[in-house]
Amino acid sequence: MSIVIITGGSRGLGASAAIQCAKHGMGVVLTYNSNPEAAARIVGAIEADGGKANALQLDVGDSASFPGFGDEVRNALQASWGRDTFDALVNNAGYGVYNPIATVTEEEFDGLFRVHLKGPFFLTRALLPLMADGGHIVNVGSATTRVATAGVAPYASFKGGLQVLTRYMAKEFGDRRIRANSIAPGAIRTDLGGGLNDEFEAMLAGQTALGRVGEPDDVGCMIASLLSDDNRWINAQNIEVSGGYII
Repeated sequence: MSIVIITGGSRGLGASAAIQCAKHGMGVVLTYNSNPEAAARIVGAIEADGGKANALQLDVGDSASFPGFGDEVRNALQASWGRDTFDALVNNAGYGVYNPIATVTEEEFDGLFRVHLKGPFFLTRALLPLMADGGHIVNVGSATTRVATAGVAPYASFKGGLQVLTRYMAKEFGDRRIRANSIAPGAIRTDLGGGLNDEFEAMLAGQTALGRVGEPDDVGCMIASLLSDDNRWINAQNIEVSGGYII
C-alpha cells in the first residue's frame, strides 16, 4: 500500500484529495492546523469506507516545528502501517489574503511566504529521509500564476515560486526516482479567502470554458490520479486544473 501525506487535509482541496487517495487504495496521513474536529471527520469518512488514515497537527508556517513533525510521522507510519517510510507528499496547505499591492502589509506578505513557499521547501527537506525511493511530490499551486488577478499578488508570486521549486525538486531528487509535479487549480468552491458569493461565482463561471467553477473533487480526483502508477512518467510538470479558465 502506498502512503501519502497531505498537508491541509482537513478541509477543501486537501480533504477531497485525502478521500480520493484513500479510494485509490492509499494510506493517508493528513495534517490540520487548528481544527482537529474537521480532521477527525475526514479520517472517520475514510475509515468508514474501509480505508486507513491518521491526522497530525502541523502549522506549515512554523518551520521550526518540522523536525518534531517528522518524528510524529515516523511514529504514525510504524503504528498504523508497520513501515518506516511513506510514498508521496502533497504540499497543499494554504490560505488567502486579498489586498492590492498598495495596501499589503509586510506581516501579510511574510505570512503568505512562510506558508506557500518557505513551508513546502523546508517541510519537503525535513521529510525526505522518510520518503521511499520512487516516491512522488505534488505541490498545489494556482492558476493565478498564469492569469493576473488584482489583489492576490503576494499569494500568486509565492505560488509561482512553488512551481519553479517543483522543477528543481524533480531535478535534484531524480537520482532517487522521486517525481515532482505541481498542479494549478482555477476557481474552486472552497472557503479559501472567505469563499465565493453568487456574483463572484457567476463572473468566474463566465470566464471558464466549461461554464462553472470547480468543485473540490475536481482537484482531489486529479491529485489521486497523478499519484497513481498510471501517471508514472509525468515529471517536472505544472498541470492546470481549471476547466479552461480565461483561455
